[in-house]
Amino acid sequence: MNADQKRAYLILHICVFIWGFTAILGNLISLQETVLVWYRMGITSVSLLFIPALWSNIKNVPKKEILKIAGIGVLVALHWITFYGAIKYSVVSVALTALATTSFFTSFIEPLFMKTKIKFWEVLSGAAIIPAIYLIFYFTGEYKIGFILGLLSALLAAIFSVLNKKMIAKHHAVPITFIELSCGFIFLCVSMPVYFQIFEDVTLLPTQKDWFYLCILSVLCTTIPFILSLNSLRHLSAFTSNITINLEPVYGILLASAIFKDHKNLHTGFYFGAGIILLIVFLNPLINKYFNKRNPVN
Repeated sequence: MNADQKRAYLILHICVFIWGFTAILGNLISLQETVLVWYRMGITSVSLLFIPALWSNIKNVPKKEILKIAGIGVLVALHWITFYGAIKYSVVSVALTALATTSFFTSFIEPLFMKTKIKFWEVLSGAAIIPAIYLIFYFTGEYKIGFILGLLSALLAAIFSVLNKKMIAKHHAVPITFIELSCGFIFLCVSMPVYFQIFEDVTLLPTQKDWFYLCILSVLCTTIPFILSLNSLRHLSAFTSNITINLEPVYGILLASAIFKDHKNLHTGFYFGAGIILLIVFLNPLINKYFNKRNPVN
């Protein structure tokens, strides 16, 4: 690695570590998941207005693409709602372990959307994850609803990640992110009256402590690492970046164990299943690299 690559690698690790705090903050904020996401999307959208790259590139996004990007923004909103719902209905470690199955869902969804063949080794990885999911589901007890919400969140993340891949290939990432988050925010604004009709006891106004955590979540854990990670990825290979980003659930689970003592409430069987999933997630880029060398694309 040259000096720029080493610096980029360090910055990306810091970003991934910061992202590990998003689940922690979601647990600390007292708001219900939908209201929490509404504030997060709103605050983050406003903070993105101060990034020069937004104004210089947003005019290059064709109007016919904006509706598609807006649709992805709705998926992002639903992904965050189910993710924070998973935290509220279980514990951080359970939610993050469920979210770690995103790569499993992606291995099947990406070939469908991108019209490519399903890779044999990714099918094997998926097959190995299934018994791990069963183990976790069996041993999570009262956290089953949270785990199911986490799996749904992972599925939504896989779908919007694949769709984003198409968009990022054609347009600058900053305006795409702004359109997605602002449209997700608008979608939630429109949905809020219905939401409050169903859930009458939900609190809309954050406490002072909630405001503090929301600002950290939206700016320090979303906007800033997003910009830094984009700059870092310019200097790193896809392999290196994938390995690093896959550490996010590991950091999150370790932080949750240290802060909330999650490990005291969970059965050993859960950690065995979680270990299998995290191992597969971590090894997946290595296996990909090995098979791509054996079967290079002509």
